[in-house]
Amino acid sequence: MLGHMEVLVSVRVEAGSVVTTILLDRPQKAHAYDSQTLNELESAFSAVDTGIVVLSSTGSGAFCGGADLDEMKGASVTDALEMRSQGVFEQLATAPWLSLAAVQGAAVGGGFELALACDLRVAGPQARFVLPETALGLVPSAGGCTRLPRVVGPGRAKEVILGGRELDAETALSWGVIARIAEDPLEEALGWARSIAERDLVALRLAKTILDAGDSRENTLQMERLAEALLYARKNGG
Repeated sequence: MLGHMEVLVSVRVEAGSVVTTILLDRPQKAHAYDSQTLNELESAFSAVDTGIVVLSSTGSGAFCGGADLDEMKGASVTDALEMRSQGVFEQLATAPWLSLAAVQGAAVGGGFELALACDLRVAGPQARFVLPETALGLVPSAGGCTRLPRVVGPGRAKEVILGGRELDAETALSWGVIARIAEDPLEEALGWARSIAERDLVALRLAKTILDAGDSRENTLQMERLAEALLYARKNGG
């Protein structure tokens, strides 16, 4: 059942009863994001009132071409230090709700980093993932250098970031970058999201917090105990 669709300048937001769908909508720019897009994503993320979000883009072309190159030409040192995209993607990554990326085509630079900020990823057969920043005299700075090694390990992350390796859908699946390949990744992600929504959303939220807590085993073990205690208390009414 489709929910209310809100069409902004660069983003479309469809709020359903259990799943919110957020679509990048700049097909003429391969869905590359500019300041307007980042503002709209920030607002969309802040307004989510469902337990699960599916993030994709309109059409059947690219998922996201990264930062808008025309806007980047005027970027300053201050812009780099503030790194607006990093903040918005971190908002997505640390949101209390779960997020799934549906990647139908190329996820380039910041587009790959946007997908990495989601909890789960589904891709189409034609999807490809690349971080070309070092060839441009830059580094992946919207979370790529941080999140990719956590997903694939430092060695493989270096292949992509330093060695320029481009991942096709099958390689991304075998490396764990994506969880599924589907002809229609958006429909696959929506179906998976609805299935996840049948689980306990409070338990899902707590489990996500533990999984994202970092590398400290002591901290995550303690968080597991606290989360389980909260869930037992809720079940027992005490």
